[in-house]
Amino acid sequence: MGMPPLASGPHGPDALRPLCGTVLDALRAGAAARGGPLPAGGPGTVTARIRDALGDVLPDHGDADALRTLVTALAEGAADPAHPLCAAHLHGPPLAVATAADLAASALNPSLDSWDQAPAASALEALVTRALAREAGAADALVTTGGTESNQLAVLLAREKHGSGLRLLHGAGAHHSLPRAAWLLGLPEPVTVPAPAGTLDPGALDEALTTVPGPHLVAATAGTTDAGLIDPLREIARRCAAHGARLHIDAAYGGGLLFSERHRARLTGLDAAHTITLDLHKLGWQPIAAGLLAVKDPDDLTALHQHADYLNAGDDTDAGLPDLLGRSPRTSRRPDILKVAVTLKTLGRSGLGALVDGVCARAEEFAGLVDAHPRLTLHAPPTISTVLFRPAHATDSAVAGVRRDLLTTGRAVLGRARAGGRLWLKATFLNPHIRTEDLTGLISLVEGHTPR
Repeated sequence: MGMPPLASGPHGPDALRPLCGTVLDALRAGAAARGGPLPAGGPGTVTARIRDALGDVLPDHGDADALRTLVTALAEGAADPAHPLCAAHLHGPPLAVATAADLAASALNPSLDSWDQAPAASALEALVTRALAREAGAADALVTTGGTESNQLAVLLAREKHGSGLRLLHGAGAHHSLPRAAWLLGLPEPVTVPAPAGTLDPGALDEALTTVPGPHLVAATAGTTDAGLIDPLREIARRCAAHGARLHIDAAYGGGLLFSERHRARLTGLDAAHTITLDLHKLGWQPIAAGLLAVKDPDDLTALHQHADYLNAGDDTDAGLPDLLGRSPRTSRRPDILKVAVTLKTLGRSGLGALVDGVCARAEEFAGLVDAHPRLTLHAPPTISTVLFRPAHATDSAVAGVRRDLLTTGRAVLGRARAGGRLWLKATFLNPHIRTEDLTGLISLVEGHTPR
């Protein structure tokens, strides 16, 4: 084997072109072999197939067909978020144009830890992040790997502002990354505020802010993981202001409603937050990762400043070279902003809004079908694009069994959630191409796998 070609440089595109063809052919072959939303057979079968395809991880001599073999195996063993019966998680199918842009980002491979490694990417990131921050009523935003990193950063910035005695208060339906962030940062035990209807109760929050010693960081949620519920943001913001509490809103799921003229009013109160988590690999249809943390006060970001003479020497900064180390706790960073910028520019507000409206409409349609079905029970009408439902009169163990049967046979991918003391099947609709017949087909599969 001769010297392997590079992806960038003057000959990079020529080297990539046939390899892209190989990848696309392998993706098609793998999907055809899978034949559904998930590989059949369960973990053991999938692991055995991957082991066979991989063989010796580091052979003495290379295999020129490794790209085709492993991409085919990965595609055959994948959960396909673009399949209409794959509706378990906040893991959406990426747009083709965003994925194509991500190829360019990988080929050019700029690293956003110093300007001389990413001249154009650093300028693009600054322009796009600030534009997205303004959409959320904030002043600036950092690119993150997703909602977890954004939430952790939000807690970190609050700790640096208010000290190590900061007390985190969050609703019972908050994302697990928030209390975990408090643990990672050595903060006092967080306080879980009751959420009897699935959303944070403002009255209970007011009581907690009155009785729990501060300073306080309140974390509200715009789009819970289990049911897609949105806390009463405006009322929570009012209580925080009255008590002098800092407010963070985790809008990793619901933040995409900002693109929709029809649905953005559900986020009223978002602009009152000191920090906001956004995540465009959910209702933004980006390849993972595409997270953001928006901040109301750019001065909060000074806490992230670091100095490394080889990356941000003082005389270079004085001479006008941007200092990028304060834009993330990470050093090497991909230009994830490119795919986001390409998507925003290609689709525009109307195009993205139509996608958001479409998946919300499909969730409403599915909820209506479930509610009208005599052998299914609907938990509640959807707030965003998640629907909780279950076979009527089934036990929790039977509900869990239905889900696992569908997974192991590769027929459908549904999530699970607990609400009101019961186990529910969870369908999260992020595929804008889903049709009515797909919804009815999913209902038929659930009904067909439910013990009588």
